Amino acid sequence: MSARTTHPVTRAALGVAALVTIALLANWLISLTPFGNRGADFTENKVHTLSAGTRSILTELDTPVVIRYYASRSTDYMPEQLKLHMRRVDDLLKEYASLSKGKLRIENLDPEPDTDAEDSANLDGINGQRMDDQNLFFGLAINCLDKTSVIPFLDPRDETMLEYHISKAIGEVSTPVKPRIGIMSALDLKGAPAMMPGQPPTPGWVIYQQLKQSFDLVDVPMESTTIDPKEIKTLLLFHPAGITKEAEFAVDQYVLGGGTVVACLDAFSVAAQMSAPPPNPMMGQQPPPATTSTLPTLLGSWGVTFESGMVLADPTLATKLGGNRVGLAVLTLAKDNMPVKDDVITKNLGSMTLFLPGAFTNTGSGSATVSSLVKSTTQAGFVDSTKASQLDPSLARTLKSNGTAYDLVTHLSGNFKTAFPDGKPKPAGETPPATPEAKDAPKDAAKPDSLKESTAPGNVFLIADVDAFYDRFAYNIQNFGGTQMASPSNGNASFLFNVLDQATGSKHLIGSRSRSAISRPFTVVQKMEADFNKSVGAKIEEFQEKQKAAQQKLSELQAQKSGGSELFLSPAQEAEIKKLRQEQVEYAKLVREQEKTLRRQKDKLAGNITLLNVAAMPVLVVLVGLGLFFKRRSATRAR
Repeated sequence: MSARTTHPVTRAALGVAALVTIALLANWLISLTPFGNRGADFTENKVHTLSAGTRSILTELDTPVVIRYYASRSTDYMPEQLKLHMRRVDDLLKEYASLSKGKLRIENLDPEPDTDAEDSANLDGINGQRMDDQNLFFGLAINCLDKTSVIPFLDPRDETMLEYHISKAIGEVSTPVKPRIGIMSALDLKGAPAMMPGQPPTPGWVIYQQLKQSFDLVDVPMESTTIDPKEIKTLLLFHPAGITKEAEFAVDQYVLGGGTVVACLDAFSVAAQMSAPPPNPMMGQQPPPATTSTLPTLLGSWGVTFESGMVLADPTLATKLGGNRVGLAVLTLAKDNMPVKDDVITKNLGSMTLFLPGAFTNTGSGSATVSSLVKSTTQAGFVDSTKASQLDPSLARTLKSNGTAYDLVTHLSGNFKTAFPDGKPKPAGETPPATPEAKDAPKDAAKPDSLKESTAPGNVFLIADVDAFYDRFAYNIQNFGGTQMASPSNGNASFLFNVLDQATGSKHLIGSRSRSAISRPFTVVQKMEADFNKSVGAKIEEFQEKQKAAQQKLSELQAQKSGGSELFLSPAQEAEIKKLRQEQVEYAKLVREQEKTLRRQKDKLAGNITLLNVAAMPVLVVLVGLGLFFKRRSATRAR
């Protein structure tokens, strides 16, 4: 007896069902592997892809890192905006874990009341946010060994900085010790003890005291001849007035070895003027440091010039000071003066104030990449330092501008070339001994005793002012019961900390930018609304003016009527009022028609987008199928 043959339609249905089942199971199995979180990112600015710097940080992890992710998922009170942002954070952390090759683990915790998760959140310093009488948690604690860095609340408004904050925290906790910063300065930043009994000690700068809390500070003498980039994470040149060529050579070799330099230079430092050390009974009164500082040899090789003979004034950025005086060379800089909008150093700064600064100019002769972080306007020009410090009002009349916007903060990055091609400079007055062997030896036989170009990419941040970080100009200082309290008076201190945080963090974070926001404005719709307001708004304003004029005429008529008599309008006046009412109806109708047109355009745009989203993929599949069909058919005919 022959076996019963299955109907072709049944076989086809079973085949389709089997394929669907296989696809679903394969998709589920792949989602459990690291490959399940990978895909192609076709969005503008790659908003779903981690930056190269973050990838490098994750691949270099040698110690396990744990991210405790606190999110109130079981509550009904979580705002919709936070729910949407939560899904984005979920996807971002999955990609972090996927790229870390097992070195980074995500712990998802829902801190419900009276649970171990809530206790863990409190121990990590994440206390939640009060919303609708509910305590909602949405934060991260990044932990490695005994170090923990906390992001207490993942604010959707700070979405563009999220990746930077997470990557920076991973770099911080995976580093076993505080970053070491070397400070080379002609100023006494850390203060000094009392010279004699009964005299008060010289207090240190507030910015120095705050830096000491976050970093391991090391004094680098102004006469240093060697600086090791393996020992000093970042070198802060803070008003290096009178720097020697030997010290410049040490800085040159430090940068060529991959070091990072933050150089605060000045054309006229008020802080230096006021920083004369107290009289020493043994040595007498010591002169204050020079008011001008620069790097005469290094800047030229870096492709930068620095105007240190005069200070930069800018009438557009001039600051009003006490006594209604105008500081033409006291520059208050806002967001418009920070050209790199997505740079993490300046992104969240409201403003900065520079006091009698110099200015940098990029000559284009350097080998490093130059990025301007803070600039003046094109109205700026150079003025006499002394007159500017005295707030001389005549400067406003004599200032001449050549239409150039000068750099006030510049970032140089990449591979540098030495400023000392002949090697280490000899101390002044010292002549190397000449020997016959040395005289007759070929030049190529001598071994180089110094680096001629970068062995690793270096970074240099140039800041055209020192006074911006002086106590008097950067902080509001008050004394409470003998305790000094300092609060920032502008964004200057935050700016310096942003630079140093980036410079001392992972080398992969230096020069990093913020992410693009996933949420995008409907620019086409916004343009429609703007065009509508532009076209109709003028007509509405015209109608309102006519209505106001008519009302004024009626008021005048009311005032002119005789006492006790009734007001009778002339036929011309009645016709005018009737005409006004007709215009009112016409303008109201016009506005309604324009609003209907705008809604129809929005609906048409939404329909086209929906049709594109729904139909694009099926059409693409059909086209690919037809292409394969015709290709196979032509191949069959050829055989």
